[in-house]
Parts: sequence; C-alpha cells; structure tokens
Amino acid sequence: MLFTPFSTINSHLCFRNRHPLSLCLPLFIMSLLGSLVLIVFLSFSVVSIEANFERAHAFIVRVQNDLKPPEFSGVEHWYSSTLRSLSSNPLASENLTTIPKGLKSDFIHVYRTVFHGFSAKLTAQQVDELKKRPEILGVFPDQLRQLLTTRSPQFLGLGKTVMPNGLISESDSGSKVIIGVLDTGIWPERRSFHDAGLADVPSKWKGECTEGEKFSKKLCNKKLVGARYFIDGYETIGGSTTGVIRSARDTDGHGTHTASTAAGRTVSNASLLGFASGTAGGIASKARIAVYKVCWHDGCADSDILAGIDKAVEDGVDVISSSIGGPPIPDYEDPIAIGAFGAMEHGVFVSAAAGNSGPSESSVTNIAPWITTVGASSIDRRFPADLLLGNGSIINGSSLYNGGPLPTKKLPLIYGGEAAAEPRRPDAKLVRSGSPAAFCIPGSLSPKLVRGKIVLCDRGMSARAAKSLVVKEAGGVGVIVANVEPEGGNIIADAHLIPGLAITQWGGDLVRDYISSTKTPEATIVFRGTQVGVKPAPVVASFSSRGPSYGSPYIFKPDMVAPGVNILAAWPDGLSPTELSVDPRRTKFNILSGTSMSCPHVSGLAALLKGAHPDWSPGAIRSALMTTAYTHDQDGKPLLDDTDYKEATVFVMGAGHVDPEKATDPGLIYNMTVEDYVSFMCASGFSSDSIKVITRRRVICSESQKLHPWDINYPIISVSLDPSTKSKTRLTVTRTVTHVGNSGSKYSVTVRRPKGIAVSVDPKSIEFKKKGEKQSYKVEISVEEGGEDGAVIGSLSWTDGKHRVTSLIVVNI
Repeated sequence: MLFTPFSTINSHLCFRNRHPLSLCLPLFIMSLLGSLVLIVFLSFSVVSIEANFERAHAFIVRVQNDLKPPEFSGVEHWYSSTLRSLSSNPLASENLTTIPKGLKSDFIHVYRTVFHGFSAKLTAQQVDELKKRPEILGVFPDQLRQLLTTRSPQFLGLGKTVMPNGLISESDSGSKVIIGVLDTGIWPERRSFHDAGLADVPSKWKGECTEGEKFSKKLCNKKLVGARYFIDGYETIGGSTTGVIRSARDTDGHGTHTASTAAGRTVSNASLLGFASGTAGGIASKARIAVYKVCWHDGCADSDILAGIDKAVEDGVDVISSSIGGPPIPDYEDPIAIGAFGAMEHGVFVSAAAGNSGPSESSVTNIAPWITTVGASSIDRRFPADLLLGNGSIINGSSLYNGGPLPTKKLPLIYGGEAAAEPRRPDAKLVRSGSPAAFCIPGSLSPKLVRGKIVLCDRGMSARAAKSLVVKEAGGVGVIVANVEPEGGNIIADAHLIPGLAITQWGGDLVRDYISSTKTPEATIVFRGTQVGVKPAPVVASFSSRGPSYGSPYIFKPDMVAPGVNILAAWPDGLSPTELSVDPRRTKFNILSGTSMSCPHVSGLAALLKGAHPDWSPGAIRSALMTTAYTHDQDGKPLLDDTDYKEATVFVMGAGHVDPEKATDPGLIYNMTVEDYVSFMCASGFSSDSIKVITRRRVICSESQKLHPWDINYPIISVSLDPSTKSKTRLTVTRTVTHVGNSGSKYSVTVRRPKGIAVSVDPKSIEFKKKGEKQSYKVEISVEEGGEDGAVIGSLSWTDGKHRVTSLIVVNI
C-alpha cells in the first residue's frame, strides 16, 4: 500500500469504538474525499507515464558487457538501472518504487549470447542519452521484416539409393545435428515430425519446449526437440494480434513448410490434391528440429528475430535457418547481421533467403559476409496446363487446379482490363496493364461483362490464387494469370478455386493480341497433372533476388542457388492450400515457391555436412557447397535465368547450384574465421567504432598491414580494374586453401580466363601431406589491350584427379 489517509484510520476507529454519529460522520466524509484525491492523483500519474511510453518507439540496444560495474549482480540489473537513470525516464521522474499496474517492465527482450544488450521502448531523447554512454555500442530502431515465400531431395542426388560413402550415410541423415528454424512456428502433429526410430536427443541440447496456447510440452519429441515463441517486439511496434495463437503453433503454414523441407521425416503417399504424389522427405531427415516462432500476421520484428537467434545458439543448435528478409543495410546498422556474426562466432551455420525481388538488380537481402545467402532455382518437375485459343494457338502454362474440367468447347474470353466494373469509353483502346481490373483486384470486375467467361488477369497487386476468387465472385468460369514485365518466364503453379493456370509474360502478350484481333475471343484450358524429367533443369527463378550486393563487390550474394520453385512440404490443419478463408479444401502437404523454400534446402545440406564433418566451421561448410556447385544443367548447357532464358550470371546464381554429394568430399576448402572477417572489415574501410558494434572488441586497422578487400578468403575471386589508370590495370589476389582429405594429395591448377583478361597463378601446383594442412597461392589478374567494359567471368580450378575445387573469377572493368 502506497499511502493511507489519516482520516480513513480515524473514521474507522471512531465507528469501531462506537462514538456518536455526529462525531464520526465528518471524519468519514473526510476519509472519502482523501481517498478520491489519492485515486485521481495516482490515475493521472499512471496516465502521464503511459502517455510518455506511448510517445516512445521500440529500439534494440547493443551493450559492451565487460564495462558492467561490479556492484550490479547481473547485466539485466545493470541495464535496468541504466534505463532508470536517464533524465527522460518517465518512471524516474515519478519517484515510484515499482512500475504502476498495467505498464510493462523495462525490456522487450534481453540478449545474452550472440548479441549482448536489450530491446526496449524508448523516446528519441532517451536514445540520444544512451548513445552518449561509453558502454552503448549502438542503438537500432526495431522494424518488421517479411517472410520470403517431394522431389527436390531426389533432384539433388539424395534419393532412395544410399551410397556407402555418400552424404546420407556419412552423416546418418544429420541425426546428431540440430537445426533451429526461425519462422511462423510448426504444426507438430504432422507425420513429417514423428520420432520413431530416432536415437536420444543429442546431449548438447539445452533448450526447452515452451507451453502456450494449443501447444503442450508433450508435443515435442526426439525429432521436434524444442519450441519457443517471441511476440513482445511484434506487439510493441504495433503488429496486429487479432486471432493470433500465443504459442509455437503454426497457423500460417510457412514455418511448417520450411521446417519439413529442411529436416522432415520420410512420409509416403504425400501429395497436394493429387499433384506431386509419392514419398516426401526433408533434406536431413534425421536431423533434430528446434522451432523459434518469430513471425506473425504482419511480419517479423527485428527484436524478436534477434531473441530467437540468441536463444537458438544458447540452446545448442548447429544450424539456423531463416527465410526472412528486409531491406539491405550496412552490417554495423543491422541487428540481425550482428546477431548472425555472434552465431558464427559460436560455430553455428546461418542460412538465409536471398529474397523474392528479382529480377531487379541489387535486390538481394541478407548480405552479411558471414551469412550463407540462398537464391531459388527450379527442379525437373512441373504441373503443365495448356491454354487453347480460338485461333488455334496453344500457350503452355502451369496449374495445381484439381476440380472439374472446362468443357472441350471453347468459352468466351475477356481481358480483366476490358471488364472493369466502372463504365469504359467506347473509343478507348485495350488497356494493357495498370488498372485495378487488369490485375483482377477485389471489386474491380463487372459481373455483367465477366459472367460465363474466362478472364485474363495480370500478375501482381494481389495474391495469384485470390484472382481466381475475384473472377469466380464476378461470375467468371476460368482464370489466366499472366506474368508482366519484368517477371518473364517464371510461372508458379497455384491451386485455383476455378479452372485456371499461370502463363509467361510473352504468353500474356499473345493472349492480349488475340483478344484485340477478334470480336469473339474464346479459349479453353486443359490440365495435364504432374510431369517429371523436365528440361532444362535447373533454371534460376526470375523472382530470386540478385546482385550485385549492396554490401561489397567482393562478396557475391546470393552465394548459391538451390531448389525453390514448386516445392512440396508439410502443411497445417485448418488452413487451405491457397490460404483463402473461403477455400474449403484441406491438405497435409502444400506446394510453395520462393527463396523461403530454397533456404531450408541449404540448411538441411549444412546439417548433413556438419553431421559428416563435425569439426567443420560455418565457413568450411559454405566453401564446400560453393566450390563444388555446378553452373551447367543436366545436359551440360549453361544454367539459364528464366527471366529471359539467357545464361545466368554470377550475380544471379552466385557460385552456382548446390551439388550435395560432391560437397561431402570437396578436397580443399576456403575456410573463414572471425579474424578473416575482421581483416575484411578493416580492408573495406569500416571504422573502428563500426567494427566494435559488430564484434564487441576494439580493433585498430593498421595501414601498415596493407589489407585489400579482394583478399578475403571467399570462394569467388572478384576484382575491379581500370584500363585508363596505369596503377589499376593489374592486381594480385591471395587465397589460402585447407586440405580436408584423409590422405596426402597433389593439386594442379587450370584457368578459364575471363574475356580480355590475363590470369596467372603461382604456384601452379600445391602438395599436401596431411589433413588440415594449409597452402596459399597468388593470382595475378590484368587487363589485356582491347578489353571490354563491364563484368567478365572466368574460373580457376584445382584438381588432383579425383576432386575439382572451382572458384569463379569476376573482373569488373
């Protein structure tokens, strides 16, 4: 009790001692007035404090923990005292010993493992005060990031036939490895997460199965070893919580899909509505899964993502899989990049999605050098459907529609841009794109014009499957979703609510031209199920974000590509395959596309490699995947970019497409340690303060060391040369390789020169006598007379007759 008015005590004693009413009544009235004043005073105090907190915003604060004064029992006590000492702290100004009821504590989260510090709601004045304190390394505004939304194991060469010395057998399918999945949670009842036949949980595991709404500890097992959820940051920055399930249970589907892609158990008779039927399994089918639900309806708060990374490393995961992305920003301003650096310091491999903003240049996200960034490619499976036009043309497309077919007789066809709900001028030309009706936005189509027809809708502005609902509600009988510039040839299959298919950008142009050419356009759609053995495959998806990286011209993002188009994986109950509330269909598996799907493929591969080579660092695992990646398809032809079906470049695919079995025994690796990254930051011009924000230590970048950013021990060699400047026509690059074979070996080098570039390697052969031995070599790169401007690409390969260790060479002129 904070305060009891004296009059209240007196009136109470007066009545208890049976004094006359004339004496007790005035005291009683005085007590009521005193209590009323106290209530009003405290109410205004709380309202005032709450108002101050409402003007605050969420921030993430990076702290130098070794500066903690000894009088504090722990860092949380120190952090709290620091906040309360700020002159702008509303609690400090009120002289209250406890926080008033209804107000939260000082912190949103406290970070103890990969990112020392905390997140809290702060005013601009508090942020300014904190930045002046010596123990504060950085203050970052909290923000929302977004999710970046079977046959792929067989396509990767991880099929039913297990080779005695192959990746599956060598790693025991990753049984001793734990993958931490940061996403929307998990549907634990799916067969993909059963634990039959699994050995005990690895003893290194220190995590927990957090109970919550519709989620009990009993749902965890030897497969799903842990589950946590983080929502405080999301709530603090105003994310919608309507209908959320406050637990690790997944009601979105994305997290269940990615978790089962990375490490789902083998499940027979899997399919989506009969499509892609067969046996489904994740990449590392025996690896353990720990789920960290950090994403909700409106996105994923940085403070929650960071809390998930922090806990995952503390819990004992070996791999972190994050299919989440945001705008690229400098590493020293990105709390997630800083947290990933801390994970790397602890030996944890971090795999992240490249983003779905392709084919725009420099659209790639998750660009920190210590993160393995994954782009998306296709596999050799598709779901063909054909659009038959009235003029006899056949346009190939793709669809997951499983309902009744359209009649063989062709039906009237109309372009959405010609079927707007608002009246259209009779003399107006065909609207190519841009209007809401062209994109079949809800409420944009005229039922009078659409009824009984197939409608052509431009892709974009709304979900693809939602366009079929709009057409259906307007009375249409079929839908065509056409890519528009710059989406090109990448078509994604959807489980439309009415007969429908996706077609390419050029297919869409042909359909519009046909509609313009006749007064009675007509068409029908024929569905052809599932097709495997498709060529060419793989092809890099046009939606896959690409470089050059905003971060550095010497680090290529994405680092590599992996399957991310039309991937079948587990799906929650109560959620339709289209995620539309009006869709009554339910399924245990769903087919999705995105770099969100390619990321867990590499996470699973990292788990297999870690299982086969427990001593490998995150840098070693990435190197093995990059130096053994392929840049040619199954027919030996260069990988294509399905934006325009031209040859994919290093900016689109990084080192190339992952090749798991070759990565198991790469021969040599380009390892990268914490010291390598620190040297790279120095060479790249980072200030000492910026490096300290990332590393928590004081680094003096000495000019006498003559560090060059192109000397980072990254598996791709990249330099910039300027023929007009004599001092910039020639550069020497240094690399160090580590022998990871079990016996000695001698390697010789071969070079495929970039056009107009001279390349020499010294030495031309290197010999290793034992495992773990390191050797360095130098590459001199110079411009020949008449060299062309732009980026030219070659390669350098070391081979011992069994292994081929390849590094792309990229020269920007």
